[in-house]
Amino acid sequence: METFLVIIVITLLVVIGWLIYSMRAISIRRNELETERQLFDSKIRYLQLENLESRLDPHLFKNILNSIQSHAYQTYYALDKMAGVLDYILYDSQRKMVSLKEEHEFALRLIDINKIKLNPLFRLDIRSSIGETEPYYTEDLIAPLVCVELIENAFKHADLASSDAFISILFKLKNNQFDLLVSNKKSRMKTLTKDKGGYGLTALNKRLELIYGHTYKLEKSEDDHIYSMHLKINLHDFKTKMRTT
Repeated sequence: METFLVIIVITLLVVIGWLIYSMRAISIRRNELETERQLFDSKIRYLQLENLESRLDPHLFKNILNSIQSHAYQTYYALDKMAGVLDYILYDSQRKMVSLKEEHEFALRLIDINKIKLNPLFRLDIRSSIGETEPYYTEDLIAPLVCVELIENAFKHADLASSDAFISILFKLKNNQFDLLVSNKKSRMKTLTKDKGGYGLTALNKRLELIYGHTYKLEKSEDDHIYSMHLKINLHDFKTKMRTT
């Protein structure tokens, strides 16, 4: 009888110990879930941003490969430029921010690849009013690939055949503001309307809004002949905004 009572007592102690352990584990897990929930809210903006960025890359690859395919005799030149572009996409673009110097150099390589499909007499005006000693030129304040959509759109929709056709691209850094102004002569050929068209600029605008807030502007100017996009980012105000968030 005493042995049976001892067994009962031991069993009860084991059960009580297990219950205490389980309750403690549940309490710890509940605290972990609460912490994860709090972190989730702060990560929503970054998840939205990463989703947008992941949808930009395939579009960029498609346009680059189309350019290379159209002029096979310049493949070696294109692949040399492509190597630098791919390095930037695969490595630098995974960072949240890059320097204006890195984004500017990437954009120039991208333009060189797109030049393959142009007639040698086509008027392509590329200007860079950026001094290497300018403030913020080497600071990580630029979201990677922000120049892509505007440049790709110009080459995609420009009139490449008429005698007065042109594409003009201006990079500028002055008074702590980065400007990218892209203009092109509109094609006289009607483009086919696609159900999924127009995503690029919409995604770019949403991405810029998530990152830069009130410190950026994306303006469109258009008439019957010329289409222009102007991106402005106040790097000083954005840096100040980063410090306060």
